[in-house]
Amino acid sequence: MSPGGGGLETKPVRFTSHASEKFVILARHGCHVERSQALTILAQPDAVTQGHRGRRVAQGPLDQRHVLRIVFEEHENELVVVTFFPARRGRYESPV
Repeated sequence: MSPGGGGLETKPVRFTSHASEKFVILARHGCHVERSQALTILAQPDAVTQGHRGRRVAQGPLDQRHVLRIVFEEHENELVVVTFFPARRGRYESPV
């Protein structure tokens, strides 16, 4: 899917154990991300790009200075979130 290309197919979403732990890890560092935020970005990403090893990366807003990048695999019956991370908007967003 290209930038601004709408949502991903509606499929159940499963978070790996690493991705589930990432909510706790980020919170310890003062970055609170809710599961619902990640699910919203997967459903309606600002952009989806190709990642490594056939994985894809969905991106959406986190706050005024950051985006949330979600690394996932798309399988026949589900989306599997491998990990996610906040990133500075300027690094991954092009100026409008």
